[in-house]
Amino acid sequence: MPHDKLQTVLTLDAGGTNFVFSAIRDNIEIIQPIELPAYPDDLQQCLKVIVFGFNEAISRIDGEPAAISFAFPGPADYINGIIGDLPNFPAFRGGVALGPYLMNKFKIPVFINNDGNLFAYGEALAGVLPEVNRQLESAGNPKRYSNLLAVTLGTGFGGGVVINNQLLLGDNGCGGDVWLSANKLDNRLLAEEGVSIRAVTRVYNELTGKRTTLTPKEIYEIAKGIGDGDREAAVKSFETLGEVAGYTIAESLNIVDGIVVIGGGIANAHEFILPSLIREMKGYRETMSGVKFPRLQMEVYNLEDEKEHAAFLKDDSFSVIVPESGREVIYQSVKKIGVAVSRIGTNNAIALGAYNYALNNL
Repeated sequence: MPHDKLQTVLTLDAGGTNFVFSAIRDNIEIIQPIELPAYPDDLQQCLKVIVFGFNEAISRIDGEPAAISFAFPGPADYINGIIGDLPNFPAFRGGVALGPYLMNKFKIPVFINNDGNLFAYGEALAGVLPEVNRQLESAGNPKRYSNLLAVTLGTGFGGGVVINNQLLLGDNGCGGDVWLSANKLDNRLLAEEGVSIRAVTRVYNELTGKRTTLTPKEIYEIAKGIGDGDREAAVKSFETLGEVAGYTIAESLNIVDGIVVIGGGIANAHEFILPSLIREMKGYRETMSGVKFPRLQMEVYNLEDEKEHAAFLKDDSFSVIVPESGREVIYQSVKKIGVAVSRIGTNNAIALGAYNYALNNL
């Protein structure tokens, strides 16, 4: 349904330490963000801060807001706006009806989702997906993409799926979740155990035989040669993450079949992650008789690589004749999928996803 892009939506970036409130109109942040302490151990104080933050945002905009829309950590019943038992928000244990509470306070619709879903939605409507289609048009390629798989590499392994501009929530709000997928290196483990901040640190320590508390940022600096440490182990720690992530992404693409976008803090190390990730996606499967098949029907392209990006944009279609008519139709014989890193930034994509989700559901 068409929506009024000039409507204002209030947003919230819900971190474990601080809350950051803002307002978006026409895909643009229109006020200076308001940062306030979160009080994760005190429910009443936490709720007071949330109400105060949104009221402060309202005081800085022209007119009235159309909705409140934001991402909040799970577990949660997002459809009903109830936040569950969060490790970083002990005050919410037992379930807190945050969405209905805010609706009562502000008398406007309130939408809460997880960050993976809103990241995907923001990238699909205002990020990598429209950008890829603009590039294809500029290259004279008639192909257009309508589907997207988004993953975030950070504290955990998040995900989201958009099909024909519709966010895949699922019947239980679990659509697009990838963190519980099988871990390629050990099927007993969650994929998230190989694709997360803790995974990068753990692999680096395993390879060096040390017990450090280095962060992925510090390990990235070692991999770049600008930090002190074992450079080979640092590079390998990101390559291992890429291998595990690539396995899950490839399995997901057999169902989703769309552009892949990667976000999250660890994605800043994409130069060390993407080669192994793409290599894993280009792997093979076999029949019982030993016949090999590519694990994906689509050719996979690293859109952060200049040559592969150009090859992805190239129009490989050609005309075939319709029998007994002489009429020509276009045959796109090469199936392609591109893998890109977020251009608009993860937090910005989440905010834009929250904004567009609200407008499309008013």
